[in-house]
Amino acid sequence: MEELAALAASGATSLVGLMVSDSWNHVRETVARFIARDRKPEDAMAELDSARHRLIAAQGTGDERAVRDISAEWQSCLHLLLYTNPAVAEELRSMLTSLNDTLAGQQSPGVSNVINGGVQHGPVIQTGQITGTAIHTIHRVVPATHEQRDEA
Repeated sequence: MEELAALAASGATSLVGLMVSDSWNHVRETVARFIARDRKPEDAMAELDSARHRLIAAQGTGDERAVRDISAEWQSCLHLLLYTNPAVAEELRSMLTSLNDTLAGQQSPGVSNVINGGVQHGPVIQTGQITGTAIHTIHRVVPATHEQRDEA
C-alpha cells in the first residue's frame, strides 16, 4: 500500500506541474482519459480544467496553501483510483513515463533573426510584445559631397 501511496504522490506532483506548463494542452486529454474510468471523459476534462484554473489563480496570488491543497486533492484522487483498482498502477507508471519522455523530447525551436530591406538606421528588436517602452533615435544629417551638390 505504501508503494501505491508513493505512486499517487508522484502522479499528483507530475499532474500539478503539467497543469501549469506550456505542455498542458498536449497531455490534457491523455490525463482525462486515464482518470475518467467509470465516467465520461468530458467530465474528467472539466474537473482538470477547473483544477488548472484554480491552480493558476493560486500561483498568481502567491497562495502556496491553495497550491498544496490542489496537489493533495489529486493525490487523494489518484490514491483512491489505485486503491480500488491496483492494476491501474502499471498504467499510471507507464503514462507518467510517456508524458515525461514526451516533455523531455520537446525542444524549443532555435531562434533565427533575418533583417531584409536595406540598411537599418535604428535599433532592431525581436520580441513577442513590448508595452510601455519608448525607443528614441537620433537622425544624423550627412552633409552632401561636392559631387552631390553639383548634380543638384
